[in-house]
Amino acid sequence: MKASDLRVKTRDDLKSELVTLKKEAFNLRFQKASGQLENQARVRQVRRDIARIQTVLNQAVAPAGAQAKR
Repeated sequence: MKASDLRVKTRDDLKSELVTLKKEAFNLRFQKASGQLENQARVRQVRRDIARIQTVLNQAVAPAGAQAKR
């Protein structure tokens, strides 16, 4: 997932995708703890996708907050 792809999506789409990724990260942690995790790289990929979405959401909020302070 690329940040440029995320910037095109609406805020609601990003939030719903964030919830989905957080659930997946939770499930991956359980799989790792029980020894059932097959794809170790997926944990890292999901964490980074979560960070990307949060960054894009924060960047969308930042310009509005900067103008309010003026």
